[in-house]
Amino acid sequence: MVGAGHNGLTAAAYLARAGMKVLVLERREIVGGACVTEEVIPGHRVSFTSYFASMLMPTVIRDLELAKHGLRMVGSDPLLATALAPGRIIRWWADPERAAEEIRAINPRDADAFLRVEKELKQLAAYLQPFFLEPPPDLAAKGLGKMREAWRLLTRFRRLKGQETARLVEFLTGSLGAYLDRHFESDEVKRLFLSNNVYGKHGGPYEAGSAVGLLFHLLSGGDDAVQGFAGHVIGGMGSITQALAASGREHGVEIVTDALVKRILVEQGRAIGVELASGATIRTTTVLSNADPKRTFLSLVDAHQLLEDFRRDIAAIKMAGPSAKLNLALTREPTVLGRDPAADPRERSLLTIVPTLEGAQRIADACRRGEISDELWIDCVIPSLVDDTLCPPGKAMMTCFIQYVPYKLAEGSWDERREELGDSVVRQIARHMPDLPGLIEGRVVLTPLDLERTYGLTEGNIFHGDLNLGQLFSMRPTPEFSQYRTPVKGLYLCGAGAHPGGGVTGAPGHNAAKQVLRDRGKR
Repeated sequence: MVGAGHNGLTAAAYLARAGMKVLVLERREIVGGACVTEEVIPGHRVSFTSYFASMLMPTVIRDLELAKHGLRMVGSDPLLATALAPGRIIRWWADPERAAEEIRAINPRDADAFLRVEKELKQLAAYLQPFFLEPPPDLAAKGLGKMREAWRLLTRFRRLKGQETARLVEFLTGSLGAYLDRHFESDEVKRLFLSNNVYGKHGGPYEAGSAVGLLFHLLSGGDDAVQGFAGHVIGGMGSITQALAASGREHGVEIVTDALVKRILVEQGRAIGVELASGATIRTTTVLSNADPKRTFLSLVDAHQLLEDFRRDIAAIKMAGPSAKLNLALTREPTVLGRDPAADPRERSLLTIVPTLEGAQRIADACRRGEISDELWIDCVIPSLVDDTLCPPGKAMMTCFIQYVPYKLAEGSWDERREELGDSVVRQIARHMPDLPGLIEGRVVLTPLDLERTYGLTEGNIFHGDLNLGQLFSMRPTPEFSQYRTPVKGLYLCGAGAHPGGGVTGAPGHNAAKQVLRDRGKR
């Protein structure tokens, strides 16, 4: 297993449970990939990269007994708290009726529309759910295999009505902005929905394919398979990968850290092992890569082992991650304008700062030009309000996801402008938390370049490739190799670059392991 990210650890645990001998090789000194808990300053920990649990597959949680191995999640309520003007906050409560009542004070018609749309979204997301834990339709299938794929697709969607089919196609191909403009009148409610779209995605809300994120975030997650689940992980997101590692070790998985894989060894079209940066070689019959497709096929596999057309297809995958992170250690909880200081800690732990739909489109366009906007999309989480294991009593931790920053800057370099980005984000948050600047004891800024260097994410893309229709389902990573197998026999993809894509789901690892077992005739 190349890489101990959460999908690699998921695949490793499933394979070991089926009786295979599994060795996981991790380039860093800790396991977890981009699902880790690390220190900002000594004694002050936070989820450094991925930072909120929403789509971890219930099947994976149950099969691998993650609760037994220490995983504890606390459901969020509200699911979202969106900052409007300083002092004004709109919340998406877990109870749709409660959320609608809050919206009713803004626009009564939008409150009724919210209940109708939320129900419709959950129904459509339920149709997509089964596809997350099985291979996508195989567009390269032939003969009887092609007939089997058609039958599988038919059975999955046999309950879809004509209108629902149209809605599903609309979400997969249409724009979020057009959908929201059609159903809602108030900018406030549109911004609430904008806050729940796919983070880390290229392009603005008025671009084709930008609506699909609403469905992804309403899939079932958590221990109890709650649709639209979102919550905090006690101990930070690293607790997920620690539980996965413990589950694997219980069944014999061996995990080696500080073991950078330099090359996947291939002879006569078959993977036969790996070569480490140390010079050591390890022979095996099967290799799974948790690295993204570009790193796997353009860096780890020698060029002469792959057809040029395939390498060209991989090189064309849109990456250029548009995301950054800011992790803060604070002397205490900051004051949020417009929020009751006595509110439930789960409510106080969330604040998403988003522009209008038009504003989001503008900053997406600026990102495409290589510019850093003065108004960014910033998702703030203060997990220490729910989890007192992260820092000393009285202190606070904040982690901020930043959307629409360019991988390639038009002017300067990220090494030169890293702290400039951090300063700008703090200023923007301070409009809603005026005392924040004076509370900061330590901070770490992760630019797209840092995500690439430290966590091995090519071009800083947290999803191993943009989530657009041309790079989803049967197109991921290419139509001919969407079934976790690759052109190299015995080499499989198990990371987010394979179906169903990014997010801390465990689904690609689960599906890749099942494919390996099918190919070996194992249950």
